[in-house]
Amino acid sequence: MRQIFLDTETTGLSPESGDRIVEVGCVELVNRRLSGRDLHFYVNPGRPNTEDAVKVHGLTDEFLADKPPFAAVADQLLEYLAGAEIIIHNASFDVAFLNQELRRIGRGDITEVVAKVTDSLQMARDAWPGKSNSLDALCKRLEVDNTGRSVHGALLDAGLLAEVYIRMTRGQDSLVIDAVDLLEGASGASAVDLRRFELVVIEADADECAAHAALLAEIDKASGGRTVWRALEAAAEALAVAA
Repeated sequence: MRQIFLDTETTGLSPESGDRIVEVGCVELVNRRLSGRDLHFYVNPGRPNTEDAVKVHGLTDEFLADKPPFAAVADQLLEYLAGAEIIIHNASFDVAFLNQELRRIGRGDITEVVAKVTDSLQMARDAWPGKSNSLDALCKRLEVDNTGRSVHGALLDAGLLAEVYIRMTRGQDSLVIDAVDLLEGASGASAVDLRRFELVVIEADADECAAHAALLAEIDKASGGRTVWRALEAAAEALAVAA
């Protein structure tokens, strides 16, 4: 499975109003492992940056003046992206800019080239409804080191997103396996037979159950009623009625 984490920096916020891409950064993941085969371009947008955009990414008009236009790097970019799943944080923003750039040179939309576009921002909102899910917030929540992110940079942000995504999508089983492998590799110790330990179960009292139910209701409300347990409850009630 080939996945590419992509980010762009731009002259402003609106491709429809003429804002352009100034940087593209891509990080490749193959079978959930970083391949090291990344792609990075600075692009001359052919128009001035907005002042607010420069504050975000730090790429001045003077710096971009001798960089190639998007048309000069489009073929290499499309060849690199072809057939892969593209993962973007707030995908609608970057896809709109990429599509606008491609249309300017007579090409089709990016979705005609890639296998799939995944929005990691929507994934995060589904996982943590009601919380901040910016890239910085996710780095903090998932303990990804982003101390080098003084300004936005397409390649840096694509790399951070790759680390965030791996941690967001890593299952409990793989965490246990990785921990066991690490411990055995470091110490050479054999696995401990846990069957000889007696598990103590402490049941929740009525107040704790009520507080838990209230918290679940709050999460369900914040997610717009899309929590998994509500769907399971409804299915269980339907089965009980049918029986």
